[in-house]
Amino acid sequence: MQWLNDVVDQLINRQPEGEVIIESGSAPSGPYHVGHLREIITADAVLREVERRGRQGRHVHVVDDFDALRKIPKNIPSQYEKYLGQPLADIPAPKGSGSYGDFFLKDLRDSAKALGIKMEFLSGRQKYREGFFVAAIEKALEQADDLRKILEEVSGRQLEDTWSPIQIMEDEYLKKRHFLKLDKTAQTLHYEDKAGLEQSIRYDQGQVKLDWRIDWPARWWLLKVGLEPSGRDHSTKGSSIDTGEAIMHQVFKAKPPIAVAYDFVNRTGDTKKMSASAGTGITAAEVMRILPPEIIRFFMLRYAPQKRLYFDPMHISQLIDEFAQLQSKQNKTEAEAQLMELSTGGLDSVISNIPFSHLMASYQASLKDPDKTLEIIKRTEHGQVVQKQRPIIKKELIFIDQWLAKWAPDEVKFELRKGISQSEFSDQEKSFLAKLAEKIAGAPKDAGGEWFHKTLYDLKDEVGMEPKAMFETLYSALIGEKSGPRAGWFLQVLPRDWLIKRLNLKA
Repeated sequence: MQWLNDVVDQLINRQPEGEVIIESGSAPSGPYHVGHLREIITADAVLREVERRGRQGRHVHVVDDFDALRKIPKNIPSQYEKYLGQPLADIPAPKGSGSYGDFFLKDLRDSAKALGIKMEFLSGRQKYREGFFVAAIEKALEQADDLRKILEEVSGRQLEDTWSPIQIMEDEYLKKRHFLKLDKTAQTLHYEDKAGLEQSIRYDQGQVKLDWRIDWPARWWLLKVGLEPSGRDHSTKGSSIDTGEAIMHQVFKAKPPIAVAYDFVNRTGDTKKMSASAGTGITAAEVMRILPPEIIRFFMLRYAPQKRLYFDPMHISQLIDEFAQLQSKQNKTEAEAQLMELSTGGLDSVISNIPFSHLMASYQASLKDPDKTLEIIKRTEHGQVVQKQRPIIKKELIFIDQWLAKWAPDEVKFELRKGISQSEFSDQEKSFLAKLAEKIAGAPKDAGGEWFHKTLYDLKDEVGMEPKAMFETLYSALIGEKSGPRAGWFLQVLPRDWLIKRLNLKA
């Protein structure tokens, strides 16, 4: 966790006294995907380390719901095209009551709560309506020429002659209009409308909005932000971080916050970042239903933010087992202990010390009955874990059930056959199954996966079958498939009496 210690060192050295403000932000323009969680988890990790060092801090999440709707996300009715250009906070929700922005923000609110993230949500629309941005609007308009110069020089793009740093609310839509003059006493400004006529509007009641590249440093200045994580696309040369920092120095005469750039979270195999609005992302709500919060935090925090992460929802057993192994490790390094505290602190434990693949197969072998699952595992080498972690295992099984239903690949899913007929098998196959049943009937009570594995292979010469044919026969008898979970270990977790009857083709 050296990256975290370094940025907190820098943050505290820059601000030796007072409350430390950590900002994150998002525009609720569509569904939040798992990549969005990286920003708020990173900000939360910084806050936790600041507080661990005895300093006061606050995580503020600015909701850009005064941004205009620019495109219609997948699965949103096409009639919403009429709202393009309106602020997200002013558009009706696709379902239920409230605004369009509130509708999508709910998933992020729920995810933050489940992840144990303490953060204050600030609505951009509300802050403009309250007059919070008045000083920044005045400064931006008074120094519009300086802003133009910064944007053109840093970003390398040419602005129109009529450019101004603001947008105007006109007939419920945000519009770019030519600014004419400012009256600070009346808190009004004059501009040219589409027809070229001079109009007057108040800028202290949410009728005027700063352009995005100016709005961002404006809130840094107004909120006195000390640090903010942001996606790496904001940190490329000439991007919004560069222009924002220049605006902070030259216009607002203040230090910009420490910028912590984080890379994207991609699906495994994808070269492009996720986009939930385009239907290429895994939504945050989906992830929260299927992965325990501590696993999501562990996934996001075990590498520095600058490293790209790849998320494979179908193959999560290794991730969960790595977490469980580190959690149970007796002599953790300082960095390992810090990572585990950041992953689990304040959360109810959901991950047990039973290997994920073992727990998953046991759950299916017990026909997805949690109590029967625990009884099965009690007969294995993990019996003591069941005694100590029974409530935790039951909670973990809830997530496993969701994962099996939603993401698990077909090769790990199975159901025990409910019936069987002797006519399905040849004499040689029936002989193999009967001999295996006989061996298992005499097995030690504590026989593990290795014992079953060796017993299977020892039968190869006795029954005159190749291993492939033996395994296909076995899986056919148990789950009606040609392949399945690792055979020796799978036999270990099955109820012994039922298994012997089934191998004798009687159950």
